[in-house]
Amino acid sequence: MTIASVTPQRERCDGPTMPGLGETSRARHIVATLGGRFSLELGIDVDRDTREIDRWALAATLIGEPSPMSVAVHAYRALERAGIETLADVRVCDREQLVCALDEGGFLLCDESTALELLALAAAIGDRYPGGLAPLGEEIQEPFELERELCALPGWEAATVRTFLRELRGVWSGADVPLDGRASLAARHVALPSDLDGLSALAAAAHLDFRDLEGALIRLALSHDPAQCPGGEECPLAEADPEQFVHF
Repeated sequence: MTIASVTPQRERCDGPTMPGLGETSRARHIVATLGGRFSLELGIDVDRDTREIDRWALAATLIGEPSPMSVAVHAYRALERAGIETLADVRVCDREQLVCALDEGGFLLCDESTALELLALAAAIGDRYPGGLAPLGEEIQEPFELERELCALPGWEAATVRTFLRELRGVWSGADVPLDGRASLAARHVALPSDLDGLSALAAAAHLDFRDLEGALIRLALSHDPAQCPGGEECPLAEADPEQFVHF
């Protein structure tokens, strides 16, 4: 299976297996309306270099905490303002610095325990991977082994690992995780393919990065109540806005 790249090749749209025009239009509209990858929202470009991957590792750790997504985003930005952008930066901090930054970011009563978890994680990564997590993607290319290695890190459960790896699709060969269940549910709600291969084909046809489409669908699942919406083409978040329709 090949995941759609950032700049997919132009394909014919008249074949019987190609997604319909309505699906591609809805997919583009959902990404344009809700946004795509969470890493890009934080100003992190994992396609650029290894430091960006290490920045994403810290952000993914916060997103994996039992707090709303918006709180994780605010917390990461607060850490960044304090000069703490990677887990290597965390390692040279003291607990009080982290608590102060997390409190500013809105982690409230979780800031103390989160600070201790971040310090334990940063210490483990520093001991096991002196060059940071970024080289791990070249060393371990088998998806199961890569997930197992990352799940062995303190505080990184399966959900955090998959959050981290989802946005490394196409960057690390071992970043081949299942489609997020929330994205699958949201795709069904707006009458899009709800399997990994189907959404990948749709992303290519819509000239979208697959990671952005998956991220947008996760956002839809997090922010939208399907019980209060008819879904499909009638979902207000799936409507095709003529001004946003892009002709290729």
